[in-house]
Amino acid sequence: MDIEASVPVPLVAYFSMEICLEPEIPTYSGGLGILAGDTVRAAADLGVPMVAVSLVHRKGYFHQHLDEDGNQSEAPSPWSPEDVLEPVSPHVSVSIDGRTVRAQAWRYPVQGIGGHAVPVYLLDTALAENSEHDKTLTDYLYGGDDHYRLRQEAVLGLGGVCLLRELGITEDVCYHMNEGHSALLALALVEGQMASKGPEAATDEIVEAARQQSIFTTHTPVPAGHDQFPISLVREVLGERRAALLEAAGCCLDGRLNMTHTALRFSRYVNGVSMRHDEVSSGMFPGYPVNAITNGVHAVTWTSPAFQALYDKHVPEWRRDNYYLRYAVGIPLDEIQQAHTGAKKELLAVVKERAGVALDKDTLTIGFARRATGYKRADLLFSDLDRLRSIARRMGPLQAIYAGKAHPRDQEGKNMIRRVFQAAAELGDTAPVVYLEDYDAALARLLCSGVDLWLNTPLPPHEASGTSGMKAALNGIPSLSVLDGWWIEGHVEGVTGWSIGDSVGTSSDSAVEAASLYDKLEQVILPLFCQHPKAYAQIMRNAIAMNGSFFNTQRMMSQYVRNAYPAARG
Repeated sequence: MDIEASVPVPLVAYFSMEICLEPEIPTYSGGLGILAGDTVRAAADLGVPMVAVSLVHRKGYFHQHLDEDGNQSEAPSPWSPEDVLEPVSPHVSVSIDGRTVRAQAWRYPVQGIGGHAVPVYLLDTALAENSEHDKTLTDYLYGGDDHYRLRQEAVLGLGGVCLLRELGITEDVCYHMNEGHSALLALALVEGQMASKGPEAATDEIVEAARQQSIFTTHTPVPAGHDQFPISLVREVLGERRAALLEAAGCCLDGRLNMTHTALRFSRYVNGVSMRHDEVSSGMFPGYPVNAITNGVHAVTWTSPAFQALYDKHVPEWRRDNYYLRYAVGIPLDEIQQAHTGAKKELLAVVKERAGVALDKDTLTIGFARRATGYKRADLLFSDLDRLRSIARRMGPLQAIYAGKAHPRDQEGKNMIRRVFQAAAELGDTAPVVYLEDYDAALARLLCSGVDLWLNTPLPPHEASGTSGMKAALNGIPSLSVLDGWWIEGHVEGVTGWSIGDSVGTSSDSAVEAASLYDKLEQVILPLFCQHPKAYAQIMRNAIAMNGSFFNTQRMMSQYVRNAYPAARG
């Protein structure tokens, strides 16, 4: 499929603080970086003209170690771009803290199914001409204090635009900001307009010209998740002139540079990442029209080898056009079951290797894997251990596999992991629970294809979209989820999975939702899984045909091409 032939698209410059290129390259922390990688892969598959810009993160996010009580400790995750990437010759300069900081870029080509390639450029300040301190600016993903973070965002936004100009990428460009971390690219666009037109101040005409070049995707439905920096720090890092430009352009609120507000101010098109997130964001950002383009996942990347072979046999067009997965309704149920058995066997072998625990292949296996933070409520399944034990004894055995990292400064997230460990110890063999450390994209692929049920328990409306359940659906795994994010759109009760609670809301009663979770396990899911395996396989097949065929990055990218990218042309 080549979308460029049917819809004229400018060259898209996709900026993201993190991006997952390969599991072994630690330039991502979680969902945002996974999405960025999937977005670029979809653009390559569809022939969309795109380049991507991120940072090299030489010491990665972090390796996670969990002791026997679930206490998390962190260690750097170093890698050497010199070993796997191609250096790009032009170096760029960014003024930071009154000094000139030099950066080079490394190139990673993402190849599409039809041969089209999207180059990804990773900026790197570890150069001999920089001070020892400045060399570290592209070391850690989401590391350091506000000073470190603002300087990183200056390298990404200002340095990224400068790099593209050095590469000759200047005309008919749509700058796509994936979250607000790259919003300083707007400052570079304003300065470029000023240089060409000559005024001393950023006029409304110049601001509008810069705005016409950009679009913005926001992913965070809570105010605390948006980067903000004191204007005094902005003056220190960017200089008086640039700070004054940002203030004059209306990017500062209450004496702070708000990166999300900056991105909103300088974007011709703004979108949230699900229907529900669009509604929440419109309330958060009055005065800015927010559209909805629901996230997706890259189908080929997240489909297990067993299911890839199954789709190749029955719907061979699925790789070129993911919507052909709709025809999974015609795949025999026994073949769905056989493919899943292969994926589950692979996962349980890894669990045995990594955790020393032999889980039962015939037991309902629940999967929960995502960033460990408070609003994800990883411990909701363990709200009433006595009832969980009773369900397991009376209705059929169950077991759970957990994974996820807490940010090093997220004490609530670390406490959440400890609570899961405590519940696992109390449940023992009645309902075995395993928590796998050092969650990454490779482990995510195994989990999203090898469990029997995908559990999702966010506190509404904090789940902007969520993509792990989409990955599971591609492998025939139904979801049991709170009605938030993408599940509002993907959920058909008893057809593609099940809801926790019965309504979409902006508030949550954890006790009520825990009771609903237990009711669904006890009265619906376990009886179906244990006593009516063909009926359970029917739901698995529905998840593929109804959710896998739609919640993918081919559909998502097609919506960006048709609705967002042309709208951003100047």
